[in-house]
Amino acid sequence: MNIFLYFLTVLIWGTTWIAITWQLGVVPAPVSIAYRFWIASAVLMLFLVATRKPVWPPRSAWRYLLAQGVALFCCNFLCFYYASQSVPSGLVAVVFSTAPIWNAINGRIFMARPIRRQVLGGALLGLAGIALLFLPQMRGHWNDSGMLSGLGLALLGTLCFSTGNLLSSRMQSLGLTPWLTNTWAMLIGATILGIGAWLLNMPFVVEPGVRYAASLLYLAIPGSVVGFTAYLLLVGRIGPDRAAYSTVLFPVVALSVSTVLEGYQWSALAVGGLLLVLGGNLMAFMPAGARPPRSPGATTVPAAPARGA
Repeated sequence: MNIFLYFLTVLIWGTTWIAITWQLGVVPAPVSIAYRFWIASAVLMLFLVATRKPVWPPRSAWRYLLAQGVALFCCNFLCFYYASQSVPSGLVAVVFSTAPIWNAINGRIFMARPIRRQVLGGALLGLAGIALLFLPQMRGHWNDSGMLSGLGLALLGTLCFSTGNLLSSRMQSLGLTPWLTNTWAMLIGATILGIGAWLLNMPFVVEPGVRYAASLLYLAIPGSVVGFTAYLLLVGRIGPDRAAYSTVLFPVVALSVSTVLEGYQWSALAVGGLLLVLGGNLMAFMPAGARPPRSPGATTVPAAPARGA
């Protein structure tokens, strides 16, 4: 099940990039994002009702739901959208690929979870691979006027994503499923975006044509209902640090799709980067090494329970 959830997340989120590009144009980005999560939360609500699952969260969960709605389904998307206007998409992908590192660090600070060395090493190896994949695209852009602010927004978006991961992990430890928490957190995030867009006099319009409607439905249902639920279920099952390593594979899937649809040409650097990403993936999911055998006659001392287990 973990393998299925992992690759389902990678496959869906690795292909949403093309749908997002079809959303840009007539409709302001905050409005499109609000549309996306209003639809997704409505579908999730129908699912909860149809399957007779609990619909109303306990009072103790609302502070976490509000925080997750703001961090994961509002600020995260706004930061990356506006960062992409001044930073090459390859560099944005590199920044976002640091999510496993932030999840490991934040999990240690806020939830007393041990940092797995193989996860951190795999994340760093994957980050190096992503940098090689997008190095040709990043050349010549380092002196752009908006580069620094764009990088800051991309980093802030990654931190918001990491925060949402940890909040989901916390709520799952309280017995709340992502089916329930996503329903309300998406509704909260979309409503905040909608109110903000209304206050800024952004038009609530729908771009005519099949492409916008089809991309919106793809982002709302496979991209949000299925993708976020599968990913956050994975967070609860294997931890935020390992689950976030899937973010390193998203650009690889996107480039593979681009090879077919846009004629992307693989260079030696890109192939080397791909190998590093795959190697980092294997390292991140290696089981912890077995302890060396004890010498005969050694005194056995009971091991202390691991913190955060």
